[in-house]
Amino acid sequence: MSPSFWVVDTNVVVSAVITADAASPPAVVLDRMLNAEFNFVLSLDLLSEYRRVLLRPRIKKLHRLTESEIDILLEALATNGVIVDTTGRNEQAPEPGDNHLWRLLAARPGLNLITGDALLIENPPPKCRVLRSREFVGT
Repeated sequence: MSPSFWVVDTNVVVSAVITADAASPPAVVLDRMLNAEFNFVLSLDLLSEYRRVLLRPRIKKLHRLTESEIDILLEALATNGVIVDTTGRNEQAPEPGDNHLWRLLAARPGLNLITGDALLIENPPPKCRVLRSREFVGT
C-alpha cells in the first residue's frame, strides 16, 4: 500500500501558529510537517495563501512573528513538502476562495485534506478523505 499524502489547509497552519498550546491538534500537525513526519503536498498558491493570511495585521498581532520568521517557516514547509504544479486545472470548490485547494487535490490521485473548515468537511472533493486536525492527529 502506498503512503498517504495530505494537503494541510491554511486554517490549520494559522491555528497552529497562533495557539499557545503546543499540544493542540493544529500545532501537532504543523510540528509534524516541520519534522517531515508525514507526506504532505503544497502548491505555490497554497504557500502564498499561508503567507498572506499569516501577514494579516489581526493575525500577526496574535502570533507576533516577523515577516522574516514567517518566510523561514514557509521555507521549512516547502523543503519538507512536495510542491505540485496546479497550472491549467479548473476545479471548483464549495467556496471560490478554496478553488486552489481543489486544484491541488485534483492534481494528484489519492491526496487527502486536513482542514477545520466545516463546509469543506461536509462537501469533500471526489475520492478524497477530509479530516479535522484532531482526527488526523489521532490516526
